[in-house]
Amino acid sequence: MTSIAIDVLLLLDTHVLVWTLEGDARRVGRRTRALLARAKPPGGIRVSPVSLFELMALQTLGRLRLTRHADEWIEEALADGRIRIAELTSTMAIEAGAIPREALADPLDRLLVATARGLDAALLTSDARILKYAATLSTLRVHDAGR
Repeated sequence: MTSIAIDVLLLLDTHVLVWTLEGDARRVGRRTRALLARAKPPGGIRVSPVSLFELMALQTLGRLRLTRHADEWIEEALADGRIRIAELTSTMAIEAGAIPREALADPLDRLLVATARGLDAALLTSDARILKYAATLSTLRVHDAGR
């Protein structure tokens, strides 16, 4: 894992978005908090539509409890312009489909990885499978959000 430049676009994995906006500082590492604080506005931080789907689905299933309903929480997170929704293109979807299931079993993780690559963004995640997969690629920048 390499150092992430200050001016790089950041893509948040779903759990990092939740931890950040819920203020769970014990899960978001010091370096990650610094990266987020230095992200260039406007829109230096991106969130995939896949993460919005995942948030709503998890809350609907009762597997995720937030301080407010997910749609209100998402609207508030996007209101100040620091966080923007990442575009999910057909090229990204095709690339995600080409990632071997053995490498990343979760299709949402494959979409996040393809989105980060398509945006040339650094993916902030604590997902061990994604971190392991990224170590095999020179075309994917990741940062362990627990650091």
